[in-house]
Amino acid sequence: MIRPPEPRPHGLRLAGYGRRLTARLIDLALLLALNVVVNGWFVWRWAQEWAPYWQELFRRAARGDTSAEGLPLPGEQAGSLLVVILLIATALWLAFEVPAMAAGGQTVGKRVMRIRAVPMAADQPLGFGRALSRWSTLGLPTLLWYCAGIGLVLQFVDALSPLWDHPLRQALHDKRAQTVVVEVPYRPASAPSNDRDQPPGDTP
Repeated sequence: MIRPPEPRPHGLRLAGYGRRLTARLIDLALLLALNVVVNGWFVWRWAQEWAPYWQELFRRAARGDTSAEGLPLPGEQAGSLLVVILLIATALWLAFEVPAMAAGGQTVGKRVMRIRAVPMAADQPLGFGRALSRWSTLGLPTLLWYCAGIGLVLQFVDALSPLWDHPLRQALHDKRAQTVVVEVPYRPASAPSNDRDQPPGDTP
């Protein structure tokens, strides 16, 4: 059976999953660094609220005690702190990704991996509305990490979805925003002109 040729939106090659995954990991590493700076104090306070619970659990495990009765509960602020942490993390992700995608279809990771997102209709900037729609499908479920990790499951499925989408390799957030991710053609720097080496007059 002859496979049909791979689509080339706007004459550009579709980005492979390896490049897309690497670009996303680069962006997540940068976002983690931002969260350490902005969100670090809240995460530390949340960990302190849970510390007595985990310390007692480990003490019992060391004694071979598997009982969960009488374990100290986390402090009253633990739930509120988690909500604040997730709100800040989501806001940082939005500020990091949406303006950059709106202007040029590239985050830092996508620039490094030489890929970009473009609308299916035309090779042009996404614009703020389309960039926000694209991000929200993947980014907003962060707020649902509070609900037994449901948001993380949704994001995991979205991140894997290009693997089974054919022929355009669109993730769920691409489908919502009607975008595709393509490779950025390599354009070598133009060779310097040698006009200055030529003597005046007609060129032989």
